[in-house]
Amino acid sequence: MTMTMTTIMDMGTTAMAIATEMAGPETTLPRLLAWMSPSFPTGAFSYSHGLEMAVEDGRVRDLATLVDYVSTVLARGAGHADAAFLVLAWRACREGDDDALATIAERTAAMRGSAELALESHAQGRAFLATVRAAWPCPALAAAGDMLAARGIEVAHPVAVAIAGAAWDLPLEALLLAHLHAVAANLVSAGVRLVPLGQTDGQRAIAALEEEAARAAARALSIGTIDDVFSTVPAIDLLSIRHETQYTRLFRS
Repeated sequence: MTMTMTTIMDMGTTAMAIATEMAGPETTLPRLLAWMSPSFPTGAFSYSHGLEMAVEDGRVRDLATLVDYVSTVLARGAGHADAAFLVLAWRACREGDDDALATIAERTAAMRGSAELALESHAQGRAFLATVRAAWPCPALAAAGDMLAARGIEVAHPVAVAIAGAAWDLPLEALLLAHLHAVAANLVSAGVRLVPLGQTDGQRAIAALEEEAARAAARALSIGTIDDVFSTVPAIDLLSIRHETQYTRLFRS
């Protein structure tokens, strides 16, 4: 049997696709490290979640106040709410419940206190989902993304993470904690640049936030229904609203 180079290349592509779709639990850690890396192309580095205005006001001015700000996000703000939405969306995906996923995605996209916070989540969600679909394609991932697009629903960042994680059968607990760590680390990185703080203080902040991230994950895993999800950080929402007209800005939110 004579095989052309084109045939050989096609066979190789097919083999790679099969191997990818058969990826097992051993890929969980490498995949989470890739998806939650600061180098993953979501543009996360350009968002501060109102932190830039807080630094301008003098509310965040050192390591302690930075940790307090990020802790508040994780305990009662977008970190808390998005973690719950991630859990609910992951479960809806695993159950194949398109209507439930659509409802969760709509609520997640809507629960933003300002235009900039909406941009922060929606832009990262679009970029995350597009990148995962391009580099780690699979039918379940494409189906969920296409379903939401057909219904005209914006995919917020935590929902995009949930869809990708469920499609690739990543453990919910690991996915959730990795997401919360990435949220905290990105805000700490913004604080290091804005205050400014040294790199070692940045790592001290991340270390100090480990327990808060773990508590946020535990609360999210115990969530009952979508109606149990809340966010209570009016001060951060107001900082974000004021940031929209801040004279000198490094960040988009």
